[in-house]
Amino acid sequence: MKHKVLRDFSVEGAGLGLRRSMMGENFDRNAVDFLEVAPENWIGVGGRYGRWFQDFTERFPFLLHGLSLSIGSPEPLDMELVGAIKKFIRQHNIRGYSEHLSYCSDHGHLYDLLPIPFTGEAVMYVAERIRMVQDTLGERIAMENVSYYAAPGQEMSEQTFLQAVLQEADCDLLLDVNNIYVNSINHKYDALGFLKALPTDRIRYAHIAGHYDEAEDLKVDTHGAPVIDPVWQLLHKAYEIHGVVPTLLERDFNIPPMPSLLKEVEQIQRIQAANLTEENYVLSRR
Repeated sequence: MKHKVLRDFSVEGAGLGLRRSMMGENFDRNAVDFLEVAPENWIGVGGRYGRWFQDFTERFPFLLHGLSLSIGSPEPLDMELVGAIKKFIRQHNIRGYSEHLSYCSDHGHLYDLLPIPFTGEAVMYVAERIRMVQDTLGERIAMENVSYYAAPGQEMSEQTFLQAVLQEADCDLLLDVNNIYVNSINHKYDALGFLKALPTDRIRYAHIAGHYDEAEDLKVDTHGAPVIDPVWQLLHKAYEIHGVVPTLLERDFNIPPMPSLLKEVEQIQRIQAANLTEENYVLSRR
């Protein structure tokens, strides 16, 4: 028998990644429960975009999902960026900050998310850098399980590496459901088994998105297409296993009209409602 799981979250329900191309759109709290942006795209932005963003942060709970912390990079951490993020969090009453468990810089920005070697040495290195960021921000952060297309120097599985980092850094997990699906196809592992092994108490919130089918055995995480049925089914399983967690729809390009995006947000809400049973639920409160 499954047991009730009671946990507080900084946001609740179903969210949407806010993009500048959505400026002028008008959606309310009945349609979307929370929003998320990349801080690098908004820090220091003024003018009409700045006013538009300020209006949204006054009406919606917000999370930040970083793009360029480069937690696994051999280069020193950009503490100036971390300081700017800390100020941005306070300025806009942001509810939480997450980043990718990857790296994107080495003597310059590489403009892609590259895989950290799955090694014990990398676990210790990355965990120390995560702790530095948490100490500077004065709060826990969440690291996202990322999609990857090669595993250089691999000494352990993705699952083992991810769990070791979460434990050593004492940080939270941003559960990306689509990335589990994509990686399970590309690297031939059991997506459900991977999902079951994740530590429930580390999950801060979840992402869901679409991807591109390069080939039958090669999926590319693009955030440029609708979510497919197997990924929706995996989200349903995630709720069955870990309880209903706040979940956000990502769409970065090929962005359709807002009604189409909101239908996918509604799909998240329907799956959440279907899993709020007496035997298995997570109580989310602001």
